Amino acid sequence: MISVENTVLILLAAGQSGRFGDVGSKLTEPFLGRALGLHVAVALESMPFMERLAIVDGGRIDYTPYGFTQLHNPDPGEGMSKSVKIGVARAKELGASAVLIALADMPRVTATHIYRLYDAVDGVSAVVASSDGAKPKPPALFGRDRFDDLLALTGEHGANQMIKAGRHVVTAPAELIDVDTPEELEELRELVNAPEALTRAGARRSD
Repeated sequence: MISVENTVLILLAAGQSGRFGDVGSKLTEPFLGRALGLHVAVALESMPFMERLAIVDGGRIDYTPYGFTQLHNPDPGEGMSKSVKIGVARAKELGASAVLIALADMPRVTATHIYRLYDAVDGVSAVVASSDGAKPKPPALFGRDRFDDLLALTGEHGANQMIKAGRHVVTAPAELIDVDTPEELEELRELVNAPEALTRAGARRSD
């Protein structure tokens, strides 16, 4: 039986932010009064996970105040799969029944949606992903029978093929927005009327 209590949360917070420009890390960019990369950590703070792991490539954001153990990815250039494998290996050591893989650049994910992923689980071989109604994407839940498959991943696309073949739980597209470029972040700020949208150079203002 898979539950939150026997699941390890793996938050992928390592990456080169290559499409975002020369900012060091997009995850430190301000959004609704806190760093972009902290929103998922805060949104899921009340969920009683067995363990919380943040896979990082530096000390730009400290996830430990939010109950996370930080694991360093020494070479994020190898792609997302490297971070996934670091987290899954630790979850396997801990004897977890499942892992929930979430991305730190998806700041609108809610605990309500994550609980709906659990409602769709049918056993320890389950793969249950999120969907915006058009395509599946993280956050995604993987039962322990899928751990070895996750540990065999290579490249930047991580578990995309596994996610496509799994079950999909649809939620509002706005909840699954991921931020890869400055333009996407600015659009998101304007969508939610974030105060930062009014202070950034070149931001559009309503009359």
